[in-house]
Amino acid sequence: MMTPEFRKASYSNHNQDCVECAYLPEGAGAIRDTKHREAGHLEFPRAEWTAFLADLKGLDG
Repeated sequence: MMTPEFRKASYSNHNQDCVECAYLPEGAGAIRDTKHREAGHLEFPRAEWTAFLADLKGLDG
């Protein structure tokens, strides 16, 4: 099984109160809490991950 490569948004600077995301095979995605990385992560199938990202982009404007 592949270990996801998580990263924080550049907007978070050195703040530890945020989430990290990772892209998974076939367009899926995952998120986890930076304060509790040992608790694991949540994975989302492609359709849900794409909808989530679209909603986030909609918050920009």
